[in-house]
Amino acid sequence: MLKLAPSALLDHYLAISRLLAGQLEFRSAIRAVAAEISHIIPHDHLDVCIMTHGGKYHTAYETGIETAWGNRPSALVLESPIRTLLWGEVGYLLTDDACVDPRFNFDGAFSRPILEEALRSRIHVPLKVEGDVIGALSCSAHDAALYTLDDVSNARSIADLLSPYFFALRAAEQAQQSAIVEAEARAREEGLRLGALKLTEALEAERQRIGMDLHDQTLADLTRLSRRLERLTREPDISGETLEPLARSLQHSMQDLRQIIDEAKPSILQLFGFAQAVENQLDRAIRDSGLCVTQRLVDNTAGIIDKLEPTVRIALFRITQEAINNAVRHGQPDHITVTLSGKPDGISIEVCDDGIGIAKLRRRNGSGIDNMKTRARLISARFTILDARDASGTIVAIHLPTTAQSIQSGNQA
Repeated sequence: MLKLAPSALLDHYLAISRLLAGQLEFRSAIRAVAAEISHIIPHDHLDVCIMTHGGKYHTAYETGIETAWGNRPSALVLESPIRTLLWGEVGYLLTDDACVDPRFNFDGAFSRPILEEALRSRIHVPLKVEGDVIGALSCSAHDAALYTLDDVSNARSIADLLSPYFFALRAAEQAQQSAIVEAEARAREEGLRLGALKLTEALEAERQRIGMDLHDQTLADLTRLSRRLERLTREPDISGETLEPLARSLQHSMQDLRQIIDEAKPSILQLFGFAQAVENQLDRAIRDSGLCVTQRLVDNTAGIIDKLEPTVRIALFRITQEAINNAVRHGQPDHITVTLSGKPDGISIEVCDDGIGIAKLRRRNGSGIDNMKTRARLISARFTILDARDASGTIVAIHLPTTAQSIQSGNQA
């Protein structure tokens, strides 16, 4: 290989420094200097790998031939063909033919690009900052036995130019990623705080409603019955006809109380599972409305919902329950279909009706939709409400991603 004069080398080094200026990301930086480096060290493939996550992973940025090294966003240093260099165990790597060199082809090494692209001659030198290895500069060529120790020396000089710049790029990227993670964490925390506040308000309103129902209806009925019983104890003869209306009133009070309890605690959900609880809710909502509505439940989950943590399962049921109630009370539909789906990416629930549509439903529903949204956010589920596909009616959809599912290790709780 033709040896460059010191003045020519210096010109190329200065050109590399100028070309680095203004580059804001790794790939554009290595591509910007590739031509100048080729004047010093001819190559068919050039890459810089940068270590991340405390030196456990590394990412390759390449130019010339595009290989599987550059297509992987991050890889274990343990699998790298040049791991001894990245670990600081050797000061450089020089080979006449990497295709047969055991240093590059050990068990578990990701050496496929070397063999696929016939990258025989190879030079690898570390990128160092304050004595610490942050990555490596690699030059490769198809021809065997192309590089010498002089090329290793030149590669080290180039690495010394690249190291501080790539270190600064890595620091900037890590700072940006940390800022994004922090911003996302703050947003999640604020979202959960607002969600918890809204849910607390909704629960307080529900508590007050239950209290008023008990006071205005059940307690009033029981007080009236108590007074009637007190009067009856003063009568000498009590007939069956006298007790009959009293027994009927007591049955009505018990039924009202049972309904209040059922609304406060989804016992069917706990006893018989999610699908049965939804079907029961459909039956009761339609029966209580007095409307003639055709209902259908489609369950394609194979019971996966019943393996969710109780809090997640109850939240999904409450959202579905509210969607069914809204459809029956406000949508004026002829048909309601609830579809439960277990998919590879998560669990989906759709409540679809052919009623008056979402615009009128929003005006009538008050805080119901907000409560459903809040419950969905608290379990990291996605909630959407939109017009039905045929522009008639409404679809309420909940999707719990696989990553957000809280599956119990055993059977249904």
